[in-house]
Amino acid sequence: MSEAREVRGVKEVRNVEEAGYGAAGRADELEFERMFERKNETKSEKRISRSVEALKPSGIRKFFELIIGREDIISLGVGEPDFPVPWRIREEMIYALEKGITSYTSNFGLYELRESIASYYRKFGVSCGVENVIVTTGVSEAVDIALRAILNPGEGVLIPEPCYVSYSPLTTLAGGVAVSYPTTPDFVPTYEDMVKLAREAEGRGVRIKAVMINYPNNPTGVSYTRSVLEEIADFAVEKDAIVVSDEIYAELSYSFKHESIASLEGMFDRTVILNGFSKAFSMTGLRVGFAIAPEDVLNAMLKIHQYCMLCAPVLSQIGAIEALRNGEDDLEEMREEYVRRRNFFVKRIREVLDVKKPDGAFYAFPSVKETGLSSEEFAKRLLFEKKVAVVPGNAFGECGEGYIRCAYAVSMEKLKEAVERIVEFVEGL
Repeated sequence: MSEAREVRGVKEVRNVEEAGYGAAGRADELEFERMFERKNETKSEKRISRSVEALKPSGIRKFFELIIGREDIISLGVGEPDFPVPWRIREEMIYALEKGITSYTSNFGLYELRESIASYYRKFGVSCGVENVIVTTGVSEAVDIALRAILNPGEGVLIPEPCYVSYSPLTTLAGGVAVSYPTTPDFVPTYEDMVKLAREAEGRGVRIKAVMINYPNNPTGVSYTRSVLEEIADFAVEKDAIVVSDEIYAELSYSFKHESIASLEGMFDRTVILNGFSKAFSMTGLRVGFAIAPEDVLNAMLKIHQYCMLCAPVLSQIGAIEALRNGEDDLEEMREEYVRRRNFFVKRIREVLDVKKPDGAFYAFPSVKETGLSSEEFAKRLLFEKKVAVVPGNAFGECGEGYIRCAYAVSMEKLKEAVERIVEFVEGL
């Protein structure tokens, strides 16, 4: 399925670069050092918000910008499926466009899609109604408006790390305080650790208002068993905290079936579920996600959504309806291919690096500590010496130092070549 096909005489492409819309990047060492470090020295500092000025640039994008358009580099860096959007979904969107369906939708999203989402989430143990669902412009928007809806200035969000790069910055932009929770080397939170960190935060005058979780996890691929979810739930109940649960990789669970934390007794009323169509259905550029939440939280999210975004693209919402109705076969085919790639990657890379076998998603998080190189040194040298792009682990939190994130969302042919180059690089150190 990962091979390009022709549909109606048109060859499928994977991304905007293949389609001819992207400019070639420059994997130049000097440019690498300068990337995102330039300061605007000719403009007054008063022009930029201090909170924005203080934000660190995404460590993922730092590498991504260097490799755009470079055919000589194999990228295991960016977490985007290499599969095109399944044809049945594209066809439904094309038909809608041909009919001239290009209007706004309700701020909540298409009613039919919201109904489908509520029904769909029963497979993960959650019973909810359409009144609990809002359609967003990707899950990234859902994270943003969820945090802004629940946080008062100075309230804390406990964030298990390593984690997706946006959680801490979006907490800050929402006026909250990001409380980092290092989970290495097991990458799993515990009740005892959360209580300890909450007590320490309270000693600094920061009350934990929310816990931000993501499972299967980006960047580690680790997922949470029911017993782990119960510990998180116990903590949330004890601290009267809201759990913001990013479940974007729920469908890409391999070791065991995904179960939403909102399905646990008493947890629906204190959980905001975030999910979408980018990863499971390869609809990354179509920007359609959703949130499921108690009505009071959902209505607060809607207030922000209606002013900053209005609605998700209507054609993308129509595609999402088709994905939920008839996309299971395509999803299963992609899922099986990810498992095949995961198994190959883990088996081969363990010959030179230690790595925990991912439970889901399409990431592995090998340790590079025994090489004597830092995460950034390893990633930089691998890029320039072997033309393989990975992301330094410290991009996902300080406790990610000593690791690299490798995304096996590439063809098996490219994955095999990339792994051989990594093995050769490590053995040559």
